[in-house]
Amino acid sequence: MPNSIFRYNIHIGSLMFRYEVLFLASPEITKDESENIKSHFSKSIRAHKGDMLSFERWGKYRLAYPVNKNEYGVYFLTRFEVEQDQKNKLIAALKEAFVFKFDNLVMKSHFEKLDSTASLEYRRPESLEDNPQDVDTFLKRNDMEGLLKKGPARKNVENKEAAGVYKNASDKQNVVEDKAVNEEIEHDEENKA
Repeated sequence: MPNSIFRYNIHIGSLMFRYEVLFLASPEITKDESENIKSHFSKSIRAHKGDMLSFERWGKYRLAYPVNKNEYGVYFLTRFEVEQDQKNKLIAALKEAFVFKFDNLVMKSHFEKLDSTASLEYRRPESLEDNPQDVDTFLKRNDMEGLLKKGPARKNVENKEAAGVYKNASDKQNVVEDKAVNEEIEHDEENKA
């Protein structure tokens, strides 16, 4: 085996393999639930003669596609070292915990073997929690500014109202409600200016 895949633990006298697990948790995960996962990881790793190197909460991110009907998720990254003879048992135990014990919290997980000589530094992307933004900034960044401006929906309301054309009473009620919402938006825009 090449030297870059494992390191030799002088204290124990066995080969140590380094792994990382990146997992995606439900966006509603609480601090207690994440501490419970961390505790379970730590106990499992120690039980299999390993060392937990890190357990990081990366934060909440918008997902590229929905996972379990969630548009957002919270990422966690944990790294550990384990003896050669225990690595398969430990990985199986952790995967089993994700499937059975934490199935309502962990939506996806990925286990990766690391080069034991490589640095543990990792530059993570900014999470939504690290970079809060107001609604206007969000709309501009996502090319959605037209939602708050006078658009076709607003013109349609004005045209129906001017013509007095309503198909039924509920149509008239919808126009009145739309008009109230649009007036509130205009009022908010005037106050900003």
